[in-house]
Amino acid sequence: MKLWGGRFSKATDGLVDDFNSSISFDKRLYEQDILGSIAHATMLGEQGIIPEADARAIVEGLKGILEDARAGKIKWMTDAEDIHMNVETILTERIGEAGKRLHTGRSRNDQVALDTRMYARACCREAQELTADLIRALLDIAKDNLHTVMPGYTHLQKAQPITLAHHMMAYVQMFLRDRERFARAEAAANVMPLGSGALAGTTYPLNRARVAELLDFPAVTANSLDGVSDRDYLLDYLHAASVCMMHLSRFSEELILWSTTEFHFVTMDDAFSTGSSIMPQKKNPDVAELIRGKTGRVYGDLMGLLTVMKGLPLAYNKDMQEDKEGFFDARDTLVKSLTVFTAMLRTLTFRKEEMARGTESGFTNATDCADYLVRKGVAFRDAHRVVGQLVAHCLDQNKALLDLRLDELQRFHPAFESDVYEAMSSKACVERRNIPGGPAPEAVQAAIDAALAQLG
Repeated sequence: MKLWGGRFSKATDGLVDDFNSSISFDKRLYEQDILGSIAHATMLGEQGIIPEADARAIVEGLKGILEDARAGKIKWMTDAEDIHMNVETILTERIGEAGKRLHTGRSRNDQVALDTRMYARACCREAQELTADLIRALLDIAKDNLHTVMPGYTHLQKAQPITLAHHMMAYVQMFLRDRERFARAEAAANVMPLGSGALAGTTYPLNRARVAELLDFPAVTANSLDGVSDRDYLLDYLHAASVCMMHLSRFSEELILWSTTEFHFVTMDDAFSTGSSIMPQKKNPDVAELIRGKTGRVYGDLMGLLTVMKGLPLAYNKDMQEDKEGFFDARDTLVKSLTVFTAMLRTLTFRKEEMARGTESGFTNATDCADYLVRKGVAFRDAHRVVGQLVAHCLDQNKALLDLRLDELQRFHPAFESDVYEAMSSKACVERRNIPGGPAPEAVQAAIDAALAQLG
């Protein structure tokens, strides 16, 4: 008979048992469930709600189950429905009558809320560590490429010279924000719900603060209805994971473009590339492409849980069993993506000469040419028009701005002097942008130092 079967006159249909069971996926929560039960039983004994001897027997029995589960010795039972009933059933089989006292003052509703909060909290900490590893890899590349000039782009058109270090630091800022998002998601999860009962608390004199202390929660939930029906903390993680995957996808897209023969800015390591079954020359950036594809999968996990939660009345509803599989999928996808992307990043070969050559075409120094005229006293709008005319002239003559003779430049405006050539060099274009957040080596080094300080 099921642990809740006292009110029922017939067994549930086998189809319902299979449809209702969640042990196939929520067995992942066994550690959180057992540790939560150890804390709950400890508190029950301390409060005199159950005999101290029973509390000790329960705790020791649970420790044995945890040890066996970690060793892969537990066979989880489908007919026990979920991880909570599996653990309680095994416990009662092992220690007898005392095991039936474990669930005193507790519902599966607040129990599952505790388990998922503990799991989400651990996932948030894991994500913060993985993003920190990725940030450190980016900082290593940035430190080595403070003077590696490359074209910056808008609309995928060459725009202005920057450095590879500056480009990498843009992603550092993105992943630092991701790390902060996971920290906020951790804070949202780090509130202890046990004691909420099914929805209205309990008449037993539970010491919720003691359970929170034993499980390293800084606070307890403030409302029992909300305590069992809240899944915002899972949504917070899924949102943070979705944004992080979006950043990985944008980065992957750039690396895919950069590895083409048209760009030729980067070479993927053989260990992180694949070939073609028919074209022997091919070297495909499949890791980056897979991350780009898996981003939509994590978005789907977020949208799935948002959709589950959108029409639910208070308090707990069985719909909320659907919170776990998508969450587990998002966590696994994010962890794999961050891990392989960081490893791939550390093996990239950046083709610095090609990057430098890339700044020589596309008129990336046009803005600096206009700024030169402004420094000579020309109004910016007039300078903008003059340089636009120069670019049109260069396109007609198949020349770059630096190819024009001084007399040619002066036909468009008399303010041009011989020092214009130095002012339009890629090196000068970068180094003059020495403001906070700019691409000049000094500014980028300051950004690197700040990021390292933020990582701690």
